[in-house]
Amino acid sequence: MDVVAIMEALAEQGVTVLFKADAERMAERRRPWTFVASGAPLRDDVLVRTDAASVEQCLKICLPRLRELGFSLPE
Repeated sequence: MDVVAIMEALAEQGVTVLFKADAERMAERRRPWTFVASGAPLRDDVLVRTDAASVEQCLKICLPRLRELGFSLPE
């Protein structure tokens, strides 16, 4: 998966996207990766967010939800 292409596609649709790697959670062997998608196109102040063990897991959880909400995303 091309993370940059996904983030650009969402940004072009007005969505703000954040990926975060948390050093403290990584050191504690907890889910260090966070994905957050927010912004005006998300209806009723919906926030698509998850914490996971990897970038791939974040995307596996959040991309289907974003597609359900009507966003167009690269495969």
